[in-house]
Amino acid sequence: MEDSAPIIDLHSDVYFMGQALREARKAYAAGEVPVGAVVVREGRIISRAWNQVETLRDATAHAEMLALTAAQTSVGDWRLEKCTLYVTKEPCPMCAGAIVHCRPERVVFGCPDPKAGAAGSWINLLDANPPLNHRCEVTAGVLGEECLFLLQSFFREARERKKSDRAGDPPDATLS
Repeated sequence: MEDSAPIIDLHSDVYFMGQALREARKAYAAGEVPVGAVVVREGRIISRAWNQVETLRDATAHAEMLALTAAQTSVGDWRLEKCTLYVTKEPCPMCAGAIVHCRPERVVFGCPDPKAGAAGSWINLLDANPPLNHRCEVTAGVLGEECLFLLQSFFREARERKKSDRAGDPPDATLS
């Protein structure tokens, strides 16, 4: 009899991106841009985080930054060798810079960010920049449609809220 593949591969990129999506949904529920991240080492999640820029009133509180910091605490070192970062949206230049300095082996992301992505969409700071001291293997598009849908839903709802808020404003008395 042939060996059959397990129903759920707990070491697969799809599984771990699903865990990052769980974090992104927490951000969504908190009114944050829905980005989630997990750091994995030796098949185990060692940190989880979701975007908390508004919650913490900190422009650097991106999911990747928070996950990297927690992972460093978990391993007791700033170097995240033998680690993989899973994040639902392509890292921005700030996060990509932090990733390079932390030195994980891989970065796996869901959907690209054509305007600010720094892992291949707009610029690639993780793999194609020789002056930097570290390069990461990058895998793009894992559960990309689901990651993109979550972001699009969030921004669609935000635009609708903004429209309805403007529609409910009283007329400006200075115009009469």
